[in-house]
Amino acid sequence: MRIIRLIMLAAAGLGSLASLSAMAQNNGPLQTPQQRGQATAPLIATPRQDRHDGLSISVDPYTEAARAKEKFGKANPLAAGILPIEVSMHNDTDHPIHVDLSTIQLEVHYSDDRHQEIDWLPAQQVANQVAHPKGPAAPTARRFPIGVPSGADSKADKLAEILKPLSLDADIVPPKGTIHGFLFFDLNHDMSLVQNASLYVPDVSTVPPSKPMMFYEVPLGE
Repeated sequence: MRIIRLIMLAAAGLGSLASLSAMAQNNGPLQTPQQRGQATAPLIATPRQDRHDGLSISVDPYTEAARAKEKFGKANPLAAGILPIEVSMHNDTDHPIHVDLSTIQLEVHYSDDRHQEIDWLPAQQVANQVAHPKGPAAPTARRFPIGVPSGADSKADKLAEILKPLSLDADIVPPKGTIHGFLFFDLNHDMSLVQNASLYVPDVSTVPPSKPMMFYEVPLGE
């Protein structure tokens, strides 16, 4: 009986080896779990972000000409020296959060410890600067059709129609929700300032009650 049992165990071992050999041929060399994880784990980019109190604010500055051109077309702010920043705000709480967009600024830090606060530009003003990079044309004496105001700027208005839907204009981040859009800052064509700049969001509060939250500061540099 002992001899028969040994023969059965040997046969079972040979069967297991055959199965492992077949698996290796079908799936390649056997790997440890760590090796398999290293081979399949995706690379995840870390966004420029500030996160606390259940709210995450992330930024994506468009500093490359081709990328900005693809996004904005003929209304490209970068061509006029204006930096477009895509801002995303995600609320992970169960209550709405209010963000005062009017007080958001771009803080530029210089090597000599100076800093400058820059207000963002509304879409219509950005459109005006894109349409007239050398400034508004001098007024000329001419007659306009009835119903058309003499100050009308059809070129800038068409560019504003492109920019306005892309702009960040919502100031309430819903529970478990996200808002996003672009804010525009005039850097006078000096995009090197981006590496030492940050988006400053000072006025954030819960709704209701209107309870102030700590400010957010998101670096733009990598």
